[in-house]
Amino acid sequence: MTVYLLIKSLHLLFVIAWMATVFYLPRILVNLAETANEPAVQARLQLMARRLYKFGHNMFGMAFVFGVVLWQGWRVFPATMPNVTSGMHWIDAKLTLVVLLLVYFIGCGRLLKRRIAGGALPSSRALRWINELPVLLLLCVIYLVTAKPF
Repeated sequence: MTVYLLIKSLHLLFVIAWMATVFYLPRILVNLAETANEPAVQARLQLMARRLYKFGHNMFGMAFVFGVVLWQGWRVFPATMPNVTSGMHWIDAKLTLVVLLLVYFIGCGRLLKRRIAGGALPSSRALRWINELPVLLLLCVIYLVTAKPF
């Protein structure tokens, strides 16, 4: 059980780090949209956003690896890892929401790449609304993981 709790703790650590990037990258996009006439600020924000996006991908990768071990590790290490999702379908809904969060994150990355290439961003108001979506998705993920409703 100690190994299981260690892996679960590492999964949560990397999920938290990834979610920080999911929340902050759109905020940088808002600042990019609002400072279009300030080249020095744009260059600094673009550098920050590129680094954050790369960091986010790394954190997602680590969270994914530890998540797969939590989900399917019982098949490889039946004495060490419990089968925590046997006969339950909350995990299917959770994974669907995680995929949506990943699509959202990649979409923000594409907006960033478009801006770096000289393209336009949506308005800062639209970006502020877009910034709220991951909060709702994360709330649903947390509910599914803690309540395991089905």
